[in-house]
Amino acid sequence: MCGIIGVLGSSTAAQEVGQGLLMLQHRGQDSAGILSVDPDFGKFHMHKAMGHVSQVFPSGDSIRRLAGNAAIGHTRYSTLGDVKESDLQPIALSHPVGIGAVHNGNLSNYNELRAELILKRRVFMTDNDLEVILQLFADGYGVASGSTLQRVSAATRAVLKVAEGGYSVVGLLGSEGLFAFRDPHGIRPLILGKRLTAQGGNAYALASESCALTFLGYQVIRDVRPGELIWIDENGMLSSVHVLEKKALPCMFEWVYFSGADSTLEEKSVSSVRLKLGERLAARIRAMPNMPQFDIVAPVPETARPAAIALSENLGIPFRDVLIKNRYVQRSFILNGQDRRKVAVNLKFSVVDSLVRGKSILLVDDSIVRGTTSARLIELLRDHGARQVYFASTCPPITHPCFYGIDFPTPEELIATSNGEEGVAVKLGANGVFYASMEDLSSALGGSSVCSACLTGQYPYPTQESETHA
Repeated sequence: MCGIIGVLGSSTAAQEVGQGLLMLQHRGQDSAGILSVDPDFGKFHMHKAMGHVSQVFPSGDSIRRLAGNAAIGHTRYSTLGDVKESDLQPIALSHPVGIGAVHNGNLSNYNELRAELILKRRVFMTDNDLEVILQLFADGYGVASGSTLQRVSAATRAVLKVAEGGYSVVGLLGSEGLFAFRDPHGIRPLILGKRLTAQGGNAYALASESCALTFLGYQVIRDVRPGELIWIDENGMLSSVHVLEKKALPCMFEWVYFSGADSTLEEKSVSSVRLKLGERLAARIRAMPNMPQFDIVAPVPETARPAAIALSENLGIPFRDVLIKNRYVQRSFILNGQDRRKVAVNLKFSVVDSLVRGKSILLVDDSIVRGTTSARLIELLRDHGARQVYFASTCPPITHPCFYGIDFPTPEELIATSNGEEGVAVKLGANGVFYASMEDLSSALGGSSVCSACLTGQYPYPTQESETHA
């Protein structure tokens, strides 16, 4: 899972992209990069490096060097287990024309596609899925004829017809324009925005989340549709082509965890969905024959706060912030490696002792993945004198790997794969564990179809785990 953004038609495109990346920092903390195109010199300018956005671009000068009225940017969360500088984005090719792009997601058939391209005597500089996408795009563009839009459409079709997985892409075709597309199921998000410039023209932006667009002053137009190409030429003329659309299956985890609470995806407010998840979970707990007695409801900051508030209100139990988050430590889930996650959890939270001692606490989080963070937080609360700690997850049990851009690599790493609620409670050291159900999730999302393969094992594309097509 990564954050991507592209801007065309602004005299300060790179600066806007940099500010947008700051709004998307929660989507990836390994690295950041920006690529711009200077139409006067027909040249790409690019800077990318390891670290947070503010570390990679520590001053205005570092971005002002990226000249041009079109730019794309990326903030990275690696799903490969390690982070290599060669894999940082944006990535650019010079043949058959200058093409630079960023992407969010994963190809589930990456190894197969890469092997086929190598047989065609292609040489790869990275182990990044985006390079495969760019090679396929360049091939399609190179053999196509007609207008630029027709050639970009053919190039996009060359990608979508063979590249399986969840991905969204934003790219620059030299100085001719900006292109963007989503995978045929729309698993990964991408949103289009527009605003008037001071000169009376149109500027456009595309980003992983609406919060980046609204922060930059763009009016959100709509979500890019599954399998849709958006092409914006150098004069600001926007075209849309439905290249290869299948059943829409946006990733449910965007609303549960990844996206910011101030974002709206597929016309659904992230914050509202999380409130509804809390309401549904409260009804489930309240209906228990022997409902435990809680003194307080407490969230795991920050994602779980809306759901915890709804739980508190619907159960009639006081809400208290008992875990104080160190905002300078990364999101522990998206770190690579179990040891790094453990260290991050220890650094990330402190406890308000006076609110915890002697209390029975209902601790609320968005999900339980490996259980590392959950177990450590329960231990912390007990160390500070909590009498009982129950744990509530607003996401149903995660029992299957994700092949589409989230780091759920093997079933063995997932605590719920071989444990029911009681078993998970034992593993976490909790007095009890409560999960939202699939019905709760569906209700909170208004019954919309979503990709929930990590919960059900029903994958949109065939994998080693399943041969199911959606």
